[in-house]
Order: sequence, then structure tokens, then C-alpha cells
Amino acid sequence: MSVLKDLPELIKAEVITQETANRIQDYYKNKSSSSTNRLFIVFGILGAILVGLGIILIIAHNWDELSRSTKTLFAFLPLLIGQILCGFVLLKKQHSVAWRESGTVFLFFSIGACISLISQIYNIPGNLSSFLLTWMLLCLPLIYVMKSSISSLLYLIGITYYVAETNYWSYPSNESYLYWLLLLMALPHYYFLYKKKPESNFMVFHNWIIPLSLVISLGTVAKNTNELMFIAYFNLFGLLYLIGNLEFFTQQKSRNNGYRLLGSLGTIVLLLILSFDWFWEDLRRADFQFDEIISAPEFLASAITLILAGVLFYLQHKNKALRDVKPIAPIFILFIATFILGLTSPYSVVLINIYVLAIGILTIRDGAKQDHLGILNYGLLIITVLVICRFFDTDLSFVIRGILFVSVGAGFFAANYWMLKKRKVNE
Repeated sequence: MSVLKDLPELIKAEVITQETANRIQDYYKNKSSSSTNRLFIVFGILGAILVGLGIILIIAHNWDELSRSTKTLFAFLPLLIGQILCGFVLLKKQHSVAWRESGTVFLFFSIGACISLISQIYNIPGNLSSFLLTWMLLCLPLIYVMKSSISSLLYLIGITYYVAETNYWSYPSNESYLYWLLLLMALPHYYFLYKKKPESNFMVFHNWIIPLSLVISLGTVAKNTNELMFIAYFNLFGLLYLIGNLEFFTQQKSRNNGYRLLGSLGTIVLLLILSFDWFWEDLRRADFQFDEIISAPEFLASAITLILAGVLFYLQHKNKALRDVKPIAPIFILFIATFILGLTSPYSVVLINIYVLAIGILTIRDGAKQDHLGILNYGLLIITVLVICRFFDTDLSFVIRGILFVSVGAGFFAANYWMLKKRKVNE
């Protein structure tokens, strides 16, 4: 490394002392060790998964030729090996992340394989939903006994698949409010990561998987009043965006902040969908009964998400000026007023288009203020997509449409040129 090679010269020129040089050498030595450990953990987990899958394939290839007792033995064998491995880790390798995560992921898949094989051997009735639920419940203790973050991630993916299978892909669909309880059970480990390992890769993965799981699962509460789910989703995306603006997340790289990215993208996508008139025409024709709405699960989901997002919005902005409010942050509140107006008026679709345009312009302004090309181009992209959407559903002439596209394209070039020129002057 060039810095380490230059150390003798820097000491000789009395730029740094020998003590400082030793500290620099220790820093790069520890950094290199941390990188090696991270690779060891990744390859350890991949190795455990491949070994588990390989054993399953070998057994499956000869499955039909085996007796029932032999099949039962092979069904429990991976489970037994996984338990012995985890027991060894707890007794001898408790502080080794690679051993702990590899052993746990092997046991995690062994449990699933054992359940499915025993069900097949003894013809135990059931479906995919009950299999996933049983598997995840049996694997939940692994998160806390082994203090395993990879099992926490697999568990979160598993319960998301379970709720999607139960509500989206099964007919007739069943209610699966159990998902929310299962999610709560995994959160203590997430809090543990936040307190003990806030900058670890496992924490970053949780910052993406948890909001993704919430976005996928919220739609499962929809029954008969689907229109209200737009309010619930706007509230959820607003909540995610506000969580992503907490001090802990803003100090991280943008790509590690899943809450803010999903909250922002989700809000923009919903606004663009609702910038067409079809939804508002259906809404004005809908016959809502107050008694049915107040008892609908969609209303409950909207109310809970609104309270959570509203409280967080208040706490974050109570001492801030209006100009410091991020353009996407208050959209979930504005949308409720727009939705109520849309029950009787056709002007809601106009308001939605104004919101998108305003967000695009204010985002460009934020990008210019922060000297951030990514934010600036994100604002330009929002306006471009809005123009494309209007290209398909307005009666504007092709000349005007062409002028609009040329204007937006010129805006891209001008804004980026101005930003780069500004940077060069400041340098």
C-alpha cells in the first residue's frame, strides 16, 4: 500500500513521528484483518448453503429406492448434524462470526428439509402456508440462541413469503395477521444490531429487508375497500421516508438507507400512477357506506400508519422552518385531503400532477444547494417521467409534446453543466 511505503520517507523528513507511523500501520493492519474476516463469513455461509443443498440432492436422487425407516433416518440426519454443529459453536467457537453464521444457516435449512421430508414420508396433510409457518416458528429461537443475523434475515424473508403465499397466491385467500406478530418477534435482534453493530453489513441488509417486507405485506390486509389502501401505502411510504431521515440513517451512505430510498421511490411511483384520471373516475362512482368503512381492515391500516407517520413527522419538524421540510415528507398528509376532495371533485388529479411537478422542482433545488448531482438528476428524472405520462393521455399537439421533451432534455444538460462548472470554480 502506497501510504505504508511512504512512511519511512515521512519519518525521515520529520513530517510524522515514529509513534504516528506505528498507529497508521496498526490501523491498516486491523482494516485488512476486518476485510478478511468479512470474506470468511460470506464464504462460510455460502459453503454451508451449498453443502446443505448438495446433501438434499444426493438423497433426492436415490429417494424412491429407500425404505421408509431409511428415509426417516436421512430426514433427521442433516438436522442432527446441524444441531451438533451449533452445539460445538456455542461451546467452542462462540465468538467466531463465521462459525456461528455458517452453522446456523445449515441448521436453518435442515429444519425445513426435515419438515418437508417427514410430511412426504408419512403423508401428513398440509399446504405451503402451513409448512412455511411451521418452519419459521421452529427457526425463530435460532436468532436469539445463536445470536445469528443471517437466520434473522432468512426468517424475515420466510415470513414475508408466508404472508404473500397465504394472501396473494392462494385461493381462497386467508387472513394472516399472524405475520405482524412474527415480525415483532424478530425486532429485538434488529435493535441488538442497532446498539452493538450499527455499521455492520448485516445491519445494512436488515435496513433493506424490513421495509421491503412491510411494503409487500401491507397489501395483504386489503379486502373490499381497496381504494383506502392508497392512503395506507402513502402513509407507509411517508413513515419509511421519515425513518430514513433520522440522524442514524442520514449518517450512512445513500445506498445503505433502504428506508429513505423505498419511501421516496414508493411515494413518487404512487403519485405517478394516480396522475392518470382512471382512479379518480372510479373513486367518484364508488358508493362508500360509513359503517362499512369504519370497520374495514383497510381503514384500520390507514389509521395506524397515519398515526405513526404523523407523530414522527411532528417530532422531526416541530422546530424547523417550512423551507427546511423535504418535499416528499408531507405528501402523505396532503394526499388524504386530496383523496377526500376526489370523492366529489375532478380536480384531485390536477393536484396530484402539481405535487409531482413541485417535488421535482424542489428536489432539483435541494440538489443544487447540496452540490449533489444524484439528487439534482433525481429531480429532473421525476419531471421527465411526469412529462412522459402526460404524453400518453393529453390532447396536446405533437409539436408541443416535442417542445416539452426538448425543454426537459435541455434542462438535464444545462443543470449538470452548471453544477460541474460551479464545482470547478469552487476548486
